[in-house]
Amino acid sequence: MSETLQRERDSDSCRILVLASLTYLVWVIVTYLLEGRILTLLRPEAVIDRTAYTLIANILIGIILALMVIRKAERTRLISLESAGFRPLKRTIIAVIIAFLGGLAILLIQHHGAPNLVVLLNVYAQVLTVTIAEIVICWGMIGSITEGTLSKKGRIIAIAGGILIASVLFGLYHIGHSPPFNQAGMILLLSFIGIVTSLVYFVGRDIYATIAFHNFLGCIGVIQALEAAGSLPLYEKPLLPVLGMAAISVAVFITIDFRFIRQGSQHA
Repeated sequence: MSETLQRERDSDSCRILVLASLTYLVWVIVTYLLEGRILTLLRPEAVIDRTAYTLIANILIGIILALMVIRKAERTRLISLESAGFRPLKRTIIAVIIAFLGGLAILLIQHHGAPNLVVLLNVYAQVLTVTIAEIVICWGMIGSITEGTLSKKGRIIAIAGGILIASVLFGLYHIGHSPPFNQAGMILLLSFIGIVTSLVYFVGRDIYATIAFHNFLGCIGVIQALEAAGSLPLYEKPLLPVLGMAAISVAVFITIDFRFIRQGSQHA
């Protein structure tokens, strides 16, 4: 590779890294403004605030904008679709089933038995939109771009760097949330939980499977909080707005993936 071409690639890598960092920073700030600042998730009656937080912080920034950054990184050959976790459909289906069952097993162990199935469906759907944004930004975007940036230093260092940065930034992102998630001890705990998700992501290399697994980790905390507050009965019948928002989030993610990420791939 010529020295000029190498400089151009290094410059592209730097620009992508800055773009990814800015996207992450905007996501955290908007999360704080629409959630942590006004304690949105602690106010079940705040339907308008919850909707604004979900649509702007998670769908618009966490999913759509972050996927556009991933597309740009792939087009500059800093990352590949495979390294970012966008794999063939058959492989993804198998990976999602395995990850889903693994996540469900962890939840059942933590919960000491199976919760009400309707409660679990509602909670899984409630957490899903945020989970998609977390995985796309912290792992699909930050993790894979960090790995690509460090690739010249060797595979082990690149992967270790991706795991470390993605996990730490996942924990730090919660500073924008309402209590108890914005507290120092919880942020540290969530960073360690992020390492578990990082292992699933970097070993399995499937972004859909990582979402399916990580969502159960979020469900554990939500179910425990609902039990402590005595609010589980409110989740014992289907919550159509919650289920609808989850369906919209999944549809947006899949549409952008197959219509823009894969079709515009440099490696398609």
